Amino acid sequence: MTPAKFRALVWKHYREHGRHTLPWRKAKNVYRILVSEVMLQQTQVERVIPFYKKFIQKFPTAKKLATAPLADVLKAWQGLGYNRRAKMLRSASGELAAKKVKTIAELEALPGVGPYTARAVAAFAWNRDVIFIETNIRTAVIHYFFSKKKIVSEKEIEDILIEVFPKGKSREWYSALMDYGAALKRSGISHNARSKTYTKQSKFAGSLREVRGAILRALLEKPARLAALHRPFPDRITQVDTALAALVKENLIKKQKEKYALAEG
Repeated sequence: MTPAKFRALVWKHYREHGRHTLPWRKAKNVYRILVSEVMLQQTQVERVIPFYKKFIQKFPTAKKLATAPLADVLKAWQGLGYNRRAKMLRSASGELAAKKVKTIAELEALPGVGPYTARAVAAFAWNRDVIFIETNIRTAVIHYFFSKKKIVSEKEIEDILIEVFPKGKSREWYSALMDYGAALKRSGISHNARSKTYTKQSKFAGSLREVRGAILRALLEKPARLAALHRPFPDRITQVDTALAALVKENLIKKQKEKYALAEG
């Protein structure tokens, strides 16, 4: 496979089968792209679509999200999981509302924004010529350029992405490349396990994530005593206590006398 042939293949698929109606594909401002990128972390596109539409309707600007009560933000986030992302997105929105972010370094300085998210936002919001890797991109590159290699490093994938990159078309190119990788996965092709950085996501049932979500849902209704939070998980008391300690440390919840409640921050 040559870079030119790979580009042609990806562009052809995008013209004929691209997911052009995804709601965030129409957005070009940093806030709305950031919301979509944070929601899409470890979450399937189909699940994100309705949440994104409702979230943007409720919080159409960074200022709206930054000034909303944390409880309202968490309620809008319920069902997406990883509730800490909602809190960090709200914090990041406060900084976006306060100043105009213009560089990748400024994006990376936002709460909860790492190198990948910063570059994805730069590509989709600003059409910047940047290189980044996510799961669908990784699948497409490994499938065509490393079909016989058992383990592939991120550096090897990056080198290919630099070769195939069409300068000045970052926004469309990454949309097309992600769509093509997603199509490969739907057809049963996925090579992420061959990546050196691959980590299989743990099952939700029985996980600490399950307990954290249950605690937050309960506290969104009303403050609760420790015994009430233990009750749904009688055989997982230690896990509940671990989750509570972590949620307090992350300032998602607080302890007031004998009860736990959502943090006000």
